[in-house]
Amino acid sequence: MASQPVIHTENLTKVYPGDIRAVDQLDLAVTQGEIFGLLGPNGAGKTTTAGMLTTRVIPTSGRAFVGGIDVVEHPTAAKQMIGVVPQTNTLDRSLNVWENLYFHGRFFGMSARTAKREATARLEQFRLSDRAKVPVLALSGGMAQRLMVARAVMHEPSILFLDEPTAGLDPQSRIALWDILGELHRAGQTILLTTHYMEEADHLCDRVAIIDHGRLLALDTPEALKQSTGADTIVTVSADGDLPDLSNYLTEHVDGVSRSEVVEGNILLMVHGTLGVLPAVVSAADDGGFQITDLSISSPTLETVFIELTGKDLRE
Repeated sequence: MASQPVIHTENLTKVYPGDIRAVDQLDLAVTQGEIFGLLGPNGAGKTTTAGMLTTRVIPTSGRAFVGGIDVVEHPTAAKQMIGVVPQTNTLDRSLNVWENLYFHGRFFGMSARTAKREATARLEQFRLSDRAKVPVLALSGGMAQRLMVARAVMHEPSILFLDEPTAGLDPQSRIALWDILGELHRAGQTILLTTHYMEEADHLCDRVAIIDHGRLLALDTPEALKQSTGADTIVTVSADGDLPDLSNYLTEHVDGVSRSEVVEGNILLMVHGTLGVLPAVVSAADDGGFQITDLSISSPTLETVFIELTGKDLRE
């Protein structure tokens, strides 16, 4: 990857009327060719950040650059550098599938011959050739999303922005879109995506920025973020009675537990090792006079990291 960032923000801030601080002094640097994820719950500031980077939202303060271009001072030049896939379906319903690509190419200055060739090639690349002449309203949600990505890369932008690209898609359509994004990535496309799906960020992204209330909480590779929990295993405990008391008791009386959290009616135990941990938790709870109603065990995830940072569930 090149050392020079292709996306760069300095103290980027957006405050909406009513003193609603959607993004708060955000500093980011995205390098050429990486998939970079903005991960956080709904309302964390992900879409506003993407909006400022793509010129659709004017920052209150701070600066943002794409491809070395200041997006506020030179929005028209910045738009030439980027492709955007928003959350909502923005396909032209008066045009068929092929025409949506053809006229997008013409809008970005392609000759008629080039636009025809590229539209046909993109439909093949995105597995939509058999739908070329159908109205866009006849497409499934997954197909429509693939067409929007095809349209966004039609003019070969330096940077592709995707805002919650798989929200509302069924699992099969989600995996199909992941495959296509992987192909674009391997071809060298720089991609910034926003998501509240931890699996998506973990599967796709080279690096992930976890944000909440507009502030950057952590930034690293998915693997490094998961390792930052300092635990090999996460034990989730459901129980009757005083959960904070049980949490403290288990931390003190179960070998390997480094710390614990009470999150939304459950206890999360951060544990080194896995061997015999569930029987040990049950035994310790019984000895302390607590009644456990459910137990589960898992490996650390990006959601675990988020809970560690904020004390709340990522899925909101």
